[in-house]
Amino acid sequence: MECDVYRSRRPEATSLYRLLESRYDPVKGAWEDRFEDRYGFWRGMVDGAVARYLDCGIFENGFARLHCGGCRRDVLVAFSCKGRGLCPSCGAKRGAAAAARLREEVLEAVGHAQWVFTVPKMLRPYFLRHRELLGDLCRAAWDTVREMLAAGAAEEIRPGMVAVVQTFGERVNFHPHVHAIASRGGWRKDGTWVPVAHADPGAAEKVFRHHVLSFLRKRGLIDEERVQLLLSWRHSGFSIHNSVVVEPEDPAAVERLIRYVMRPPVALERLHYDEAAGVVEIRPRPGSNDEPDGEPRERVDADELVARVIAQVPDPRRHLIHAYGCYANAARAKRDAIRPSEPTAALQAGSELSGAATVASGDASDEAERRAARRRWADLIRRIYEVDPLVCSNCGGPMKIVAFITGRKAIRAILASMRKSAAPAFPPGSRPPPPPARPAGDAGA
Repeated sequence: MECDVYRSRRPEATSLYRLLESRYDPVKGAWEDRFEDRYGFWRGMVDGAVARYLDCGIFENGFARLHCGGCRRDVLVAFSCKGRGLCPSCGAKRGAAAAARLREEVLEAVGHAQWVFTVPKMLRPYFLRHRELLGDLCRAAWDTVREMLAAGAAEEIRPGMVAVVQTFGERVNFHPHVHAIASRGGWRKDGTWVPVAHADPGAAEKVFRHHVLSFLRKRGLIDEERVQLLLSWRHSGFSIHNSVVVEPEDPAAVERLIRYVMRPPVALERLHYDEAAGVVEIRPRPGSNDEPDGEPRERVDADELVARVIAQVPDPRRHLIHAYGCYANAARAKRDAIRPSEPTAALQAGSELSGAATVASGDASDEAERRAARRRWADLIRRIYEVDPLVCSNCGGPMKIVAFITGRKAIRAILASMRKSAAPAFPPGSRPPPPPARPAGDAGA
């Protein structure tokens, strides 16, 4: 894939950055009075997440220095926060890395389907105030897929599934649901593959509803009266969609699908912050028919949107990706231990566990190198933006990282020098240089 050259982004110019920089402290101060009823108690870990985001991509907080040996040009690349659930740039890179790992190391070369599991609005506050329930929600989704595929195969099989928790809706509202990539079939105990062409989403919805209500009742969060109320509704509020399928001949589509389900909560291009009016316009997604005239779908008070964004930050040390069945870590370890180094006749006939050829033992070093390359910063940039940060925009030659600059004095001196220089760092057509350093007491400094 041919890539364009890399241009440094300017996070401080985005609506999300300006919102959090100007309105985060007022929202925090008014949280108990204005937002606690809707978004739960204040979580102290949010302070660190917001501070890291406000430092992300800002040159005054440190950068890597790249040098082109051909034209002797230097380029600066600002450090990133590597946060979860808040920074769109780091979220996209995290999703790209996870998608590549799942495609190359976890998912087998069989057909897959995307399953989307949602719960009624009445139950969503339980997941907001008890975020450990999001793991139980994934487990309920897995039990539903396992039972439906076993019923479709009319025999005991074990499918594989990777579930991703999402807590946001189109308007950045708190909307807990599960996106899952599940095999369209399963494996018998002897390792043979059994395809299942279709699973009825209507029947799956009833199974999923039963599992969700069961674990909520066991935890003492709802009583039998509330259960009967939900069961009495004509439209239960639970829903399942599994119409999106990916064929085994299109592994790149699997990676694109995983990146989609792992997308960050906020899409920067959909927000427009009107500071004078104190409101944020949330624009429709490209291609959406909700607003055919292109008008903003919703105008939200700036503080309200900041509260919504804060509610999307996940708790630390809680997994957002869960693997089940043949894609669980223990199952994959056993599978790899018994998998032959060369394809067998059974493998060629399509009856082996995955139906995919394995890497020969002589290629182990190449495999390790490939996995390491996938996690490199430059490779992630290429995957996401189709630009190459290690290609000089001046002469097209290769660039190398020569230093990581973290000292405040060195940062100020280098930035001042490069702003005065003629243009090797910021050629015509590139983004403008970073703004002057903020005062020490400013947010995100």
